[in-house]
Formats: sequence, C-alpha cells, structure tokens
Amino acid sequence: MHEFIKTIAQYIAAVAEGIAVLFIVSGIIGAVIIYVRKTFIQRAGYRAAVESRHHLGHSLSLALEFLIGADILKTAISPSWQDIGQLAAIVGIRTILNFFLTRELKQMELGTIREKASEA
Repeated sequence: MHEFIKTIAQYIAAVAEGIAVLFIVSGIIGAVIIYVRKTFIQRAGYRAAVESRHHLGHSLSLALEFLIGADILKTAISPSWQDIGQLAAIVGIRTILNFFLTRELKQMELGTIREKASEA
C-alpha cells in the first residue's frame, strides 16, 4: 500500500509540474501577444510593457505555486533528512520569489488604478 501511495504521489507531482510548465508557456505567449498588439497596433509602448509584465507575472506566480506543491508531494512520502532540507530550501526560495513577484504585481495594479483615476 505504501508503494502504491508513493507512486500516485509521484504521478500527481509530475502532473503538477506539467501544469506549471503550461502556465509558464501560456504566460510567455500571452505576454508576447499583448506586447506586440499594444506596441504595433495601438502604439502604446509603455502601456504594452506594463500589461505584458503584469500578465507574465501572474502566470509565473501561479506556476510557482504548482511547483511548490509538486516538491512537497515528492518529499512527503518517506523523506530523508536530506530530502527535507532540500525541500525547505527550494520552497523557501520559491516562496520568496513569489512574495516579491506578488508585491510588484500589486504595485503595478495600484499604479494602473491611479493612472486611470488621473485620466478621469
């Protein structure tokens, strides 16, 4: 039974990593589309950069959450102390990255709200 649960956890972790890759790829493609559309069609250079970074940032943040979940699943079944230490380091780094990314996204959203309020 223990091996069955371990195997299932490994498959679910692989699926979570695959989902993270899909979010990253779709975020990159979406950011490029936004940037090209805003820059070349609407002629909004700075706005294009802000909106494409915003889109990519949200995708990366969500992908980081899936990667953290996958790492936890991989380590949850019969971990050694070395596995636990590696998990702590990886989760710590990804959590810090996600914290700063989320903070920057919130600042960008506040700037957008202020910009729209000043236009009105």
